[in-house]
Amino acid sequence: MLTFRTSILALCLALPLTGVSQGQKGGPGPATAPLVIGQTFTLQSKALGETRRINVYLPDAYTDSATRRLPVLYMPDGGLKEDFLHVAGLVQVLVGNGTMRPFILVGIENTQRRRDLTGPTTNAEDKKIAPKVGGSAAYRQFIREELMPQVKQRYRTTAETAIVGESLAGLFVVETLLMEPTLFNSYLAFDPSLWWNNGQLAAQASTYLQKTRPAVSVYLATSIHGDTVGTRRLVELARPQATRLGTWHYENMPQETHATIYHPAALRAFRAVFAPPAAGAKH
Repeated sequence: MLTFRTSILALCLALPLTGVSQGQKGGPGPATAPLVIGQTFTLQSKALGETRRINVYLPDAYTDSATRRLPVLYMPDGGLKEDFLHVAGLVQVLVGNGTMRPFILVGIENTQRRRDLTGPTTNAEDKKIAPKVGGSAAYRQFIREELMPQVKQRYRTTAETAIVGESLAGLFVVETLLMEPTLFNSYLAFDPSLWWNNGQLAAQASTYLQKTRPAVSVYLATSIHGDTVGTRRLVELARPQATRLGTWHYENMPQETHATIYHPAALRAFRAVFAPPAAGAKH
């Protein structure tokens, strides 16, 4: 299994260098240059009433071509000091070794994470985690009406989109899957915080799934600390309706903790959901 260190090292070795500078502080030395791992831009959001920073990783399949279009993988917790670097490294490695199709990775840097990634709650303890919670609808509006059009304008994209997240970001992924399933084609959530609002999202899943909705790809995983009951329930509700709802997969990973599950779960999920087509097949 690839480790965090391995994938980031591979990413750094593969990416271009720009902006040659002088040696380290304290005297002359060999020239150094910053590592360029992608692109970044800011977006003024009316839905959120603030400026948001967006980080983008473009695989070689994109940068080596002037015309090729690629699908887009969106990720909350997408800041440089959050999960962007290790997920970008994982995409680079898996695309490079042929076990994942190339995707443009779009990381959304946090400002008020617990506000944006949670829905409304009636639980008093939930409300104590931040000065403001329950802003997921506005965050989803930001992604749908502001970020997605901007990404389509700036980059050569296909119509295929996906979203990945862990913990509260996983909660947001599942909430979007149930409430607005047309927003993405694939939904990947690791240790989603389904305990939120007394577990109402999982409890009401059957009602959401009975509505007309597209077939999508879903990959859910839990660690030893995850809500395995609620997460497994989602998949058990969906699997008998696979023809209508799409492919839903649940992976129990008790060898992982809440702090370690993201990278190994993403490795498995990307290989399963974003696998290249079989030789001779058309995608």
